[in-house]
Amino acid sequence: MTDAVRAIPAAESAKVVRPRRRIPTRTPHQAAAAARGRMGGPLTGVPWALPALLLVGVLLIYPFLRSIYGSLFEDNGFTSHYTGLDNYTRLADDPIFGRSLLNTVMWVAGTLLLPVLAGLAIAVATHRMRLGRIAQLVVVLPYAISGAATAVLWKFILTSEGSLNQVLNALGLGSLAHPWLLEWPQNTLSMIVASTWQATGLNVVLFAIGLRAIPRETVEAAELDGATGWRMFRHITLPQLRSVSVVVIGMAIVNSLKAFDMIWVLTQGGPARSSETLALTMYREAFRLFHVGYGSAIALVLSVIVVASSWMYLRRQMPETSPR
Repeated sequence: MTDAVRAIPAAESAKVVRPRRRIPTRTPHQAAAAARGRMGGPLTGVPWALPALLLVGVLLIYPFLRSIYGSLFEDNGFTSHYTGLDNYTRLADDPIFGRSLLNTVMWVAGTLLLPVLAGLAIAVATHRMRLGRIAQLVVVLPYAISGAATAVLWKFILTSEGSLNQVLNALGLGSLAHPWLLEWPQNTLSMIVASTWQATGLNVVLFAIGLRAIPRETVEAAELDGATGWRMFRHITLPQLRSVSVVVIGMAIVNSLKAFDMIWVLTQGGPARSSETLALTMYREAFRLFHVGYGSAIALVLSVIVVASSWMYLRRQMPETSPR
């Protein structure tokens, strides 16, 4: 019995001093190198990306290169001959192109001033309101309507005998009644207002999401320091909405540069092509007047403006990252 009792501690001590098996560990760089070795190198993922690259090439790259090539020709859809840069020289002397460029700039400025600022103001004003979400829903509803349907509705409002002029006459304000869609720049400004009515809803949604993402601790700390009202908005709310603002303003710039359906339904670019933007001028020249080469030149100019403005804006707004 005594020998058995003495054997138990000896066995336990043997278990304690037995060396444990070491688990091998690897750094992330070693793991990545091993994975590359097993998967066959950096070009292994290329076959998986080929369908996406093919789709981008067919839908984006080829049409862009084809537009560059077509802009060097005088083409009416049936016959064409090489003219070099004559189509671009024609742009500089075309008063219609100059007016379209001015209208496009007005659309960009109006879209940045009205829908973005209105969306931010409504989102901030209704953020802590008791029925704020219902108010936001009412503002968002027009965004669910298509651009063409919105244009039909506003055409009923803005025509010379439309509801807006009738209301002004009924209120004794007949001197303010105008043919809103028949004179420039009133027609362009009126369409910008109509577009604002529809586009504000999306901006309200995006800004409302950004407001809900602001940490509650940050707001409470600012309130303890005495920040209220404008000071709270200027120093706390607005900086916290920076990332959302980059998205909203970027989308507004691109959408304003390619505005088409609203203008086409309301005025078709008239009267006398005074309300055309670059997108509408390109469409009319290429598909209505069959000046395919000239329309390609306008399309290329519009593409360069869209890409350049988006790149400059994002480059200015996005934080720079330095390699470690």
